[in-house]
Amino acid sequence: MYFHHGAYYLVKGDAWRRLPATGESTLAAALEAYAQLVDTPAGTMPALIDAALEALRRRKAKPLSKSTLAQYAVAARILSRKLRQFRPEQVQPRHVAGIKVSMAATPNMANRCLSFLRQVFAYALEQQLIERSPCVGVARHHEAKRQRVPSREEYQAVYENAGPRLQVILELLRYTGQRIEDVLHIERAHLVDAGIYFDPQKVEGKPFIAAWTPELEAVVARAKALRGNVQSFRWLLTGRRGNAPDYRTVKLQWDKACAAAGVQNLHLHDLRAMCLTQAKREGLDPQALGRHSSAQMTARYLRDHEIPVVPTPSFRQSN
Repeated sequence: MYFHHGAYYLVKGDAWRRLPATGESTLAAALEAYAQLVDTPAGTMPALIDAALEALRRRKAKPLSKSTLAQYAVAARILSRKLRQFRPEQVQPRHVAGIKVSMAATPNMANRCLSFLRQVFAYALEQQLIERSPCVGVARHHEAKRQRVPSREEYQAVYENAGPRLQVILELLRYTGQRIEDVLHIERAHLVDAGIYFDPQKVEGKPFIAAWTPELEAVVARAKALRGNVQSFRWLLTGRRGNAPDYRTVKLQWDKACAAAGVQNLHLHDLRAMCLTQAKREGLDPQALGRHSSAQMTARYLRDHEIPVVPTPSFRQSN
């Protein structure tokens, strides 16, 4: 195990494997990840799960985004615990259904686990370890559309309880409508004449530029001022070690600001919904701004609850 560029790695031959794969790489976290690797017996489900996750990380064709890989890493830990007594060929559809039922209280996480487990058994089929996938026929949980969107008063209350960097992040999220990881990874080189260049991690091959508005220009100026407007830094916003801000740290700061403001059940990604909903109200194209491939995907973020006024017949025309 080696420490290199701020993180610990397990080195085998020419392969360097970060410990842990996501999150802060402290010595304690690295040792825990290392113990999980060396303690996993070959031929078991935990071993298959680890191998499938590593294959997904290394996939060249249609690579997964960092956020998706991070979610799969969480699902891998859950599934390794639930299936630790099984070998791949022993897992039956009823076992997969049992996992789904056991996680009914958290349907979103359950669906992530099911999605990742399908990937695991697809990998097992390719490796000729099993005859068929036990995930076939097990449907996902129904996920209710989230209706929460912050009011102006709620947003202002949270904003006033946030630190200077978090305030800038919230304003960037509100004015651009982009995913949190994409906002945290804005580089100074992405600030072009027309606006902010984005290459969304979840939308392969669809970069775009969020056009400047006076409000967006003012927020970017504040972001630069946080580090004295020095141009040598790569990132528009930086963490403690000069890297892009860590999502978990930002999430913790957000939760504290919400608690201090007395605002409950508000998520960071609700600001994306806030922006896209406002874009629709102003006659803009929320689908283009959200970089969604379909109107149905955009509709999940639109939370305009205004009651429509529908025209009624007048019966003025004669038959």
